[in-house]
Amino acid sequence: MDFAIPDELTALRQSFAAFLEREVRPLEDEHASQFWGDTPDRDVLAPVIQGIRRRSAEEGFYAAYMPEDVGGQGLSVLGTTLLVEDAARSGMRLAMAAIAPPNPAGPSTLLLKLPPHLWDTYLFPVVQGTKTMCFALTEPEAGSDAQAIRTRAVLEGDEWVIDGHKHYITNGETADFAIVFAVTDAQKRAAGGITAFVVPADQYRRGKLQWNLSDSHPVELFFDGARVPADHVIGEVGMGFFEAMAFLNAGRAYIGAQSLGLAEWALDAAVDHAKTRTAFGKPLSKNQGVSFPLARSKADIEAIRWLVYHLAWRVDSEGEPLAIMGDASITKYYATEEAYAVADRCLQVFGGMGLMREGPVERVLRHLRMLRVVEGASEVQLLVIARTLGL
Repeated sequence: MDFAIPDELTALRQSFAAFLEREVRPLEDEHASQFWGDTPDRDVLAPVIQGIRRRSAEEGFYAAYMPEDVGGQGLSVLGTTLLVEDAARSGMRLAMAAIAPPNPAGPSTLLLKLPPHLWDTYLFPVVQGTKTMCFALTEPEAGSDAQAIRTRAVLEGDEWVIDGHKHYITNGETADFAIVFAVTDAQKRAAGGITAFVVPADQYRRGKLQWNLSDSHPVELFFDGARVPADHVIGEVGMGFFEAMAFLNAGRAYIGAQSLGLAEWALDAAVDHAKTRTAFGKPLSKNQGVSFPLARSKADIEAIRWLVYHLAWRVDSEGEPLAIMGDASITKYYATEEAYAVADRCLQVFGGMGLMREGPVERVLRHLRMLRVVEGASEVQLLVIARTLGL
């Protein structure tokens, strides 16, 4: 196996890094004070983020993983993984707006399974960064056990009528439409009874913000007799659960890449601080109590890196999602758990400064804590891994 990153991907990373410095860094500096409090002013940041999405789409980065015939570059999962890592490693909060995954605001490949006459309404605007979407699967009684969802969809004439309650929906507050998963055959459920729909925002009601641990700010969504035309089905009726599961393998590579980039940035910041901060007459870096945890963090980061890259390579190389589900779970579990441990060690190097909102690592630690839960909590990943062992 050739472990070298292809030259064309290296060139793409360099172009993306230049874009972040040119287009995003000035905005990050201008709005830095927004990130120090508990609740950034989303009315201020929303147009900034939308502008970054549009500019990144114009430059070909934002939805590069989408096929060329719909406005993407046909970039591989590995290539997209590298861009996600680089955005996270930049240390800029706004940088993640420049690349769609793992943020569900950007275009999902599931939209390619809509009837082509709906692409102008849903697919193309999201690829171009002028609209956003959200992924509405999780419910109060169906988190990790996604097949237990209770939201129902019933076909009445030429419309589907949807009733249910979703929660923890990232980007649900501002999305123009949602990809919604609902039961269409209660007997079959995950075996052919769950269907995916696109539902415009005017057909559902938004509830309260549900957490402030990270910058994602998910909300509740209520579907009270929401109506969509019969052709607003993604793929085939009853196949929504399978569509969602196929989407998760690449998603876990992207979550792993974000974890990797955040851990790299935290380590860079901690190493720089250890070299320049003096205590007891010498730099912190000369104290083994500081240097050894940072050395261990470097080793952990390299282990995360190759797990993430290997998963991305397998998603690109193998067409059967179930064949690599175990690797996807291993990667998601190890990357998020170990990246969090890295950030925790790095925060310790900063002492009291590490606990301050305007400090460099506190936000990384909070975000990585969230990543251990979303897209399948660590315990769920261990359950999947155990099953690969026949346990």
